[in-house]
Amino acid sequence: MKLALYLPNFRDKVTVKELDDLTSLAEELDFDSVWTLDRIVVPEASDREELQHSFGMMDGLPRALPVSSRGEFLQGMPLIPWLAAKTTTVRIGMSIIDTPYRSPGVLAAELATVDHLSNGRLNVGVGSGWMPEEFAAASAAHIFPKRHKHVRETIEIMQGIWTNDLFEYHGEFADFDRCGFGAKPVQKPHPPIFFSGLKDPKRAASRVAKYGLAGWIGIQDSPDDLQQWRGGIARELEEIGSSHSVDDLEISSMLWFVITDSETDQSPQGKVTNLMAGTAAQITDRLKRYKEAGLTMPLLWPPFQDVPVSKTLDDLKRLKEEIMPKVDAM
Repeated sequence: MKLALYLPNFRDKVTVKELDDLTSLAEELDFDSVWTLDRIVVPEASDREELQHSFGMMDGLPRALPVSSRGEFLQGMPLIPWLAAKTTTVRIGMSIIDTPYRSPGVLAAELATVDHLSNGRLNVGVGSGWMPEEFAAASAAHIFPKRHKHVRETIEIMQGIWTNDLFEYHGEFADFDRCGFGAKPVQKPHPPIFFSGLKDPKRAASRVAKYGLAGWIGIQDSPDDLQQWRGGIARELEEIGSSHSVDDLEISSMLWFVITDSETDQSPQGKVTNLMAGTAAQITDRLKRYKEAGLTMPLLWPPFQDVPVSKTLDDLKRLKEEIMPKVDAM
């Protein structure tokens, strides 16, 4: 089982020094990857729990974000080249890039440059976004009803630019004749693409099959959730006659992580469950269950508040030194 760190750049207050300390430790502990979070804005309506949709459009969550509209969070995209420059071994990425906020051709060319900055260590996570208020703030309100199509076109354009000397595309969101976009990525044929799909295994499977995607990223999934997702994707891949197997996918989920002194209630509570918050023994047992369920890379997510970075640094060390040897030995 690989380990990945989800940097807490989306918080009411976070410093570059804190992100630096977390990244340095993740590399020192031989983590597979470090990821940032894509959040353009927090609408003031979120403070009143009056967003148009619940968080992530997920059942049981409030119509609000866990960070104040006056929070001093840091943008995830500029942190990617910063991570490339300050690390040497750990892979880097953003979970996930909301493609409707970016021009597909520009995004593809810039990510190719980042792959060079990192000497071929870039992961590319893509998704459609979910918050109409954020689409409006990103000047992309007109894309919201067709955001899933935008993801598809973006994947096609990225793969086309990354694998051809000259490339043209004629779609709804991009329409250009043959152009060269500069350096191709270091990774061949291109950086691995991860898809974030939170609702529909059929859509996830079709994208995996059509585009040869490398991984799937969920959010706060229980072991049972993961088994259902893997099973759903596997059935869909088989139904469409794909040569791809769910066993070829990196299966990841963003999981709130903190080691506590006393036991935590880990009974099912939907997406707010303390899945990876508990004593060292509880987290050991949970990771064993995740491993059995097919999770290949937990994306460890420090809580949004009440847990200082100094605590997370200690927890990451304990996870690597005390917990993972027991999980790996199963």
